[in-house]
Amino acid sequence: MSSIEGNAHQIADIARKRFADEKRRVLVAVAGAPGSGKSTLAERAVELLNEGKVGCAALFPMDGYHYDDVVLEAAGRRPFKGAIDTFDAHGLRHMLLRLKENADDVVAVPVFDRTIEIARAGGRLIPQSVDILVCEGNYLLAEQAPWDRLKSIFDFTVFVDVSEDNLRKRLQDRWSSYGLDPKEINRKVEENDVPNGLAIISGSSEPDRRIDNN
Repeated sequence: MSSIEGNAHQIADIARKRFADEKRRVLVAVAGAPGSGKSTLAERAVELLNEGKVGCAALFPMDGYHYDDVVLEAAGRRPFKGAIDTFDAHGLRHMLLRLKENADDVVAVPVFDRTIEIARAGGRLIPQSVDILVCEGNYLLAEQAPWDRLKSIFDFTVFVDVSEDNLRKRLQDRWSSYGLDPKEINRKVEENDVPNGLAIISGSSEPDRRIDNN
């Protein structure tokens, strides 16, 4: 069994136990640097949860809270999209609190479309029947204010560790898959993604569980 598969099973088991004990919606955070494998891990955990009970779990990616390119251009931050200050931390926090309260019959959340690098408002619906919500993102455990107000919202937190060399290789492969030229790939990776990744690794609080995905 692969590292991702085994750890996804463990996260799913922990989430089921928490829900059984608490009898309320449970929120799980899966954090890590870009290219760490956190998205794959979170997606697989949701799949496993839904194998036991269809529709009991849903995925909530943090990336939907990217600021729009128009906002980033005005702030001179468009080349650094993905840095901690290019997300709406307050909006994400309020949405997490709303989702945890689970008072509405359905909640629409934004979803980031990587093919156009833009978040789509109302891109995903999360009904009240969802018992377990798995949230994945870079800065969910960040110690920098106001991000430091997020961790206490979650019932269980995970951080996915990966080496700098593996991060660099995975990020290069990611941007290559979008057909970018080598010069632009190198700029994105070396001037933005890798520095962000290292800042995430060093600037995140200790999770309930660390996962080595090298």
